[in-house]
Amino acid sequence: MPRVPDDYRALSGPQKAAVLMLALGEDQCARLFGLMHEDEIKEISGAMALLGPVRSEIVERLCLDFSESLGGAGSLVGSYENTERLLLKSMPRDRVAQIMEEIRGPAGRTMWDKLGNVHEAVLANYLKNEYPQTVAVVLSKVRPEHAARVLSLLPDSFAMEVVMRMLRMESVQKDVLDGVERTLRAEFMSNLARSTRRDAHEMMAEIFNNLDRQAETRFLAALEERNREAAERIKSLMFTFDDLQRLAGPAIQTLLRAIEKDKLPLALKGSSDKLRELFFANLSERAGKMLREEIDQLGPVKLRDVDEAQAAIVALAKELASQGQIEIGENKDEELVY
Repeated sequence: MPRVPDDYRALSGPQKAAVLMLALGEDQCARLFGLMHEDEIKEISGAMALLGPVRSEIVERLCLDFSESLGGAGSLVGSYENTERLLLKSMPRDRVAQIMEEIRGPAGRTMWDKLGNVHEAVLANYLKNEYPQTVAVVLSKVRPEHAARVLSLLPDSFAMEVVMRMLRMESVQKDVLDGVERTLRAEFMSNLARSTRRDAHEMMAEIFNNLDRQAETRFLAALEERNREAAERIKSLMFTFDDLQRLAGPAIQTLLRAIEKDKLPLALKGSSDKLRELFFANLSERAGKMLREEIDQLGPVKLRDVDEAQAAIVALAKELASQGQIEIGENKDEELVY
């Protein structure tokens, strides 16, 4: 069994965590394990099992060091750079690079969680060049709805090969699964993390979406004078209250059910007639009449209040879209089945 170093500073990160958790006692240790991911539990419990006897002065020194660093931290700033610097103190550089690429990639604790957050077109474009058996393994590990979207984007003959292998596939051996995971991490996720840095125009469009109307108009006008191309691109990426006209009837009805009742009359007070009629058309005759009366009864209102109400409804529409309940920008001219 490895011997714990005499100098507490020579302990690895997992060893330090193991000592501290053992010092906290079984109840607190169990609570901490309950907050960790399976990989973290394996790493720390592995270090814990191999600790052997630990001298009391090392335990005391570690606890003191931990409390001093926590108490003297003041305000904290978390960043990619700080995280990478801390990891380099306890891990080899190549392992740190791998971890940082995963952090910068799609959200998710495990590789399969992350794949589930990769856009289906991006994932399908990568998988179409893999062996059908590999694709079958991947699609069996992600959510069924995500697998369906990816499958529909693959070439028909290739997709059918994948389907046949998924039908014949029994339990995947761990070494095969590990091999696929290593390949995806090395070839796909690392490249994806490097290629999906957030576009500056998308970021500015989101910021402009949250400005009030006067500030938004002022900034866009100033930007058009300095860089018309950038201004046009930002405007094309923005989603405003008027863009709700692009929603089909079912999406409008879902949105209507979720809107706070006092927000809609105020928001429509400052909207175009076309957008008002879209909302009225998706209400019952009685509900539409009541909404018209509420708008008329408002009288003069502050533009700022209208902007706030419209912004709240736009934010709600985006939230519903992120949950998959509606589709923003869906095409009303698409073929329908009745």
